[in-house]
Amino acid sequence: MIATVRPTRKLAGEIRVPGDKSISHRALILGSIADGRSRLRGLSPGADVQSTIRCMSELGAVLEGTALEGCGLHGLHRSGPLDCGNSGTTMRLLAGLLAGQEFKSELVGDESLSRRPMDRVVEPLRQMGAWTSWPPLRVGGKTPLNGISYRPPVPSAQVKSAVLLAGLFADGPTSVIESVKTRDHTELMLGSMGAPVVVEGPMVQVQRADRLEPLDLEIPGDISSAAFWLVAAGLVRGSRIRLQATGVNPTRTALLGVLQGCGFEVTVSNPRFVSREPVGDLNAGTARNLKPIRIEDGMAAEMIDELPVLAVAATQMPGRSVIAGAGELRVKESNRIAAMEEGLTAMGADITATDDGWVINGPRELEGGRVSSQGDHRVAMALAVAGLIAQGKTEIEGAECVEISYPEFFDHLEYLC
Repeated sequence: MIATVRPTRKLAGEIRVPGDKSISHRALILGSIADGRSRLRGLSPGADVQSTIRCMSELGAVLEGTALEGCGLHGLHRSGPLDCGNSGTTMRLLAGLLAGQEFKSELVGDESLSRRPMDRVVEPLRQMGAWTSWPPLRVGGKTPLNGISYRPPVPSAQVKSAVLLAGLFADGPTSVIESVKTRDHTELMLGSMGAPVVVEGPMVQVQRADRLEPLDLEIPGDISSAAFWLVAAGLVRGSRIRLQATGVNPTRTALLGVLQGCGFEVTVSNPRFVSREPVGDLNAGTARNLKPIRIEDGMAAEMIDELPVLAVAATQMPGRSVIAGAGELRVKESNRIAAMEEGLTAMGADITATDDGWVINGPRELEGGRVSSQGDHRVAMALAVAGLIAQGKTEIEGAECVEISYPEFFDHLEYLC
């Protein structure tokens, strides 16, 4: 699919972005091992979350509408190879869950996922005494596990969650100590389900659980999906948009501070808590008095999924913007560092890729052209935002990949324009 994006005079209106992808994955996995029926409203409709639904169904959980019938901690059953599609979250979190089961499982994925590193989750699971190998990723069949204290060498919410899930089946406490606090949806959810969880600063600890209470969740809008509209509204003059009921968990909102510090008009209204998660309406308008972006060290880990669209924003900032500390982007659905350099260079940006990010000089007037998503949903959406401010039309090859996280993206773009 080739999506065509043309410059627009302004963006205006209210939308609700899809349900938070990270919360959706975790709710489906944890709800599947709860005792009883969970209610999950507002699940992400993206293909990644569909992969988790499919895998949990093959393991014995039943999802009908918003109702998820859990199997209990020890009620999952052996299945054939579990197809995680393109979802690294599905594969890594399931590795943690299945490491503590008495049966062996194999986790497979599409060509892109099969190339992504899994050693970062294999290593701590092996330290816990789990049987695991990669590639392909195989886990389980050796119990009980042993609790460990683990310091991830690279901050990763997926690795943290995998270790905590395995810790539910381990003898003794299991702790994860982070150098940078990553998204905390797993520990919040476990706490609401009655699991023995302790959070002290950068340390999260869990102990073996006897049972988990069912969930009753209203899943907020995904702030990583909202990021594209916040940047677009700031760059397109005269814009005014509202993104309803979006998650504003403090472990996910570093992006808002960066945008505000660079001159973007972004505010949160109607703040409230929904299912223990902080939620608000995000309001955005035309950016003024722009300043260069500087992201380095641990900052990148706090907004890793939003960095491609921040690179687009940087093309319009006066002076030299530096986005560093984001080497993780090289092993996502695509090499996002290279993909964004290629796409934005083709549109006239002054952008240079580094080992762990970009150096971008601006402002530069962008020009429409034919660019490639590289099969990566966040690259496709970021280049679409660039197309809104470029001269002439921008054609994005492989735009169907937005189905992974945001199937309605181009419909919402048309509505807001």
